[in-house]
Amino acid sequence: MVHALGTAATGARLERMRASARFVDGAFKNTFDVAQGLKKGTAGPTISEFLCGGQRRTPPGPLPSTNPLAAWLTPPDTALRATWLGHSTVLLEMDGVRVLTDPVWGERASPVTFAGPKRFQPVPVTLSQLPPLDAVVISHDHYDHLDYPTIRELARSEVPFYTSLGVGAHLEAWGVAPERIHELDWWETARHPKRGLSVTAAPSQHFSGRSIGARNPTLWSSMILRTDHAAVFFSGDTGLTPEYGDIKQRLGPFDLVMLEVGAFHPAWGDIHLGPENALRANALLGGARFLPVHWGTFNLAMHAWDEPAETLVALAPGYGANLVMPRLGEPVEPSRAEAVKPWWRPLSHASSEQGEATEEPPSLPPQPDTLPWPMD
Repeated sequence: MVHALGTAATGARLERMRASARFVDGAFKNTFDVAQGLKKGTAGPTISEFLCGGQRRTPPGPLPSTNPLAAWLTPPDTALRATWLGHSTVLLEMDGVRVLTDPVWGERASPVTFAGPKRFQPVPVTLSQLPPLDAVVISHDHYDHLDYPTIRELARSEVPFYTSLGVGAHLEAWGVAPERIHELDWWETARHPKRGLSVTAAPSQHFSGRSIGARNPTLWSSMILRTDHAAVFFSGDTGLTPEYGDIKQRLGPFDLVMLEVGAFHPAWGDIHLGPENALRANALLGGARFLPVHWGTFNLAMHAWDEPAETLVALAPGYGANLVMPRLGEPVEPSRAEAVKPWWRPLSHASSEQGEATEEPPSLPPQPDTLPWPMD
């Protein structure tokens, strides 16, 4: 039976996973030993903060957004245009090639429709309104990056998928034809069969799994997308790692770097960047124009919903970072992006004055060892 939990790899796919240097004792490993969940001794304070603090985790209403349909009808003036559609979903137009990253249109980052983190921000367009796609890139298998209803819909098309080792088992179970699935180990490259696009998987520092007891059964990756005149780095989910310096040397330079900045906490080990570490990561990657993702859509952490954006704006000058922060749904050509205008602040002020409006009571914080599924 097809299910949002997905399925485990078998056969030739499993044998290829076992051949990876990252696959040790039946599971994938990070290059460095890192804490995947709450750091030792922090569980009590973290739970207390979640239950008693961490206000303003959602805005009082939808964030400002733009309908990109009219803009998409006109080709960009440069080789690269990006449209952030929420969380880690970005439509990239690179030399006429359209690539969609970690597409999530579902209402919840969850295997069920009645529980789990619910989006507070709608996607600016429906899936059916997207222009024809040339590729879909999936960084890893967590629910806020690999979304069952979205994949089921995209499976009806002929678009090829590029993803990390093992994730193809889920895609195939959900209807994606196996010949359209390209699974990559770190430093491996796949080329689009018809368009001038290459996709390379590279190191990241995270974890994987879609059910309790499934610890790191599939690989997680950053993804580098390259055409003749454009190069984009997409982090997926990751902590800060010196491997970014290696990525710059081997696969750079980049015209645009897309790094996760939301859903972070010091007690959550080393599996998420947060805004300040994202600025450090961007510097390691060469200091390209920086589009922050993984914020403004789901309540997955204890920080205020706008904290990632505000922290980035405050700290970016000290890092010499060139931020690209368009509204949701606003197509932007990074080489021509204007200075950041904090378009989210009217909602920030409103939420400060009114307090946070929550639809559901809080649950325990997302701890991979205790929740029935990994949230992020």
